[in-house]
Amino acid sequence: MAHLLLVEDDSTFSKLLSNFLGKHGHQVKVCTNIKDAREALSGKNNSDGPYEVLMLDYRLPDGNSVDFLKIIRNEGIRIPAFIMTSFHDVRTAVTAMQIGAFDYITKPVNPEELLMVLREALNRGEEVSEIKVEQKTKVNAKMEKQALEFIEGKSAISKQLYEYVRLVSPTDMSVIIQGESGTGKEHVAKSIHRLSKRSNGPFVAIDCGSLSKELAASELFGHKKGAFTGALQDKIGQFEAADGGTLFLDEIGNLGYDVQIKLLRALQERIIVPIGSTQQVKVDVRLIAATNEDLMTSAANGDFREDLYHRLNEFKIEVPPLRRRGEDIGIFIQHFVEKANQELGRNVRELSKEVMDVFNKYDWPGNLRELNNVIKRLVLLSKEEVATLSALPAEMITAMEDQQKPSGSDLKALQETHEKEMIEKVLQEVRYNKSKAAKLLNIDRKTLYYKIEKYHIE
Repeated sequence: MAHLLLVEDDSTFSKLLSNFLGKHGHQVKVCTNIKDAREALSGKNNSDGPYEVLMLDYRLPDGNSVDFLKIIRNEGIRIPAFIMTSFHDVRTAVTAMQIGAFDYITKPVNPEELLMVLREALNRGEEVSEIKVEQKTKVNAKMEKQALEFIEGKSAISKQLYEYVRLVSPTDMSVIIQGESGTGKEHVAKSIHRLSKRSNGPFVAIDCGSLSKELAASELFGHKKGAFTGALQDKIGQFEAADGGTLFLDEIGNLGYDVQIKLLRALQERIIVPIGSTQQVKVDVRLIAATNEDLMTSAANGDFREDLYHRLNEFKIEVPPLRRRGEDIGIFIQHFVEKANQELGRNVRELSKEVMDVFNKYDWPGNLRELNNVIKRLVLLSKEEVATLSALPAEMITAMEDQQKPSGSDLKALQETHEKEMIEKVLQEVRYNKSKAAKLLNIDRKTLYYKIEKYHIE
């Protein structure tokens, strides 16, 4: 039995969901707004122990669940969460997953899909708990198992990517992996570790986006008992846990300035000092950092230390988005279908021509992660050997319809398409410096931010 927190303002839907999950052995606490959910997470009036999964409606009376999730992640609350929304825009889900959501499902909720996502979220919660006490050999075993599930692709751009991976792996150089969310940056990092001289050492991955500013230093460098409120015992930091191996810092741009200073010292001097201690600890760690933004621009704007950027940027690898890997999409689809068949006990042999047409035309804003999730749902909802359009998520069909709307007789659509292309071109020219882009476009920053959101510009 799992203890679940459901945040949903539709009383009828929440009652149906609670009854359904209750019949499957789960205990559900329902909150109708963010304020009540925050109180529930604080532990007040909660005699049944901590919640294991958060189920969040996207639109709530006092805000939205993406902003709520961002707040609790910054406070160090890492309970697996997924978002339920009738808002048919996959970019909302991509944003949610960038700031720490495990997954999303769309309404009306399919019961089988709900149970599948809930089961995976519970498994993810167990992994997060285990990683705190996991021995190095277990971390390696998990990493190697996941590495075996990853495929490289055969397009020219994929071959170049893995040529760089094989080139830099045997060295001890620090690496920055840059790419959009969901492109497989962690898999690239694992490949580098697996092919390196440190492959017998641990591979430790940290999502910096999920670390609160207060706890980031403790997570990386450890602390002594009594170092701050809540430090009830000594804790070994992830730097020390990765000694002799590789430390992977995902979304490193989210680290606070003070932590960046300590990180630079750890890299230069190969020593760390746990919080509340005066004793230096020697560490031998190779650092791989990942980001979905341009750290050089962040450094120029003062949001990221320039000296740390240059220390990390001994070698940079760009991971291409899925929309630029057209030759590979068939390989990825076959891989994910086989994987989903095995996990879900299904026997899908092929995707219909209509489904493949959608897949080839869709722009995949969530990249490989989105493709994997869509195929898993497709396989789950397909009772026959051929998967058809009826099993595709509604938001994909909506997105495809939206893409096809601009036509030669639709003057407004053509103007908006041209405006979007112009904004994207200028942003690329100034390396996504929004102040410079606004000046070149002769609009203010507020208008630029509005148009970036309106046109879903990544």
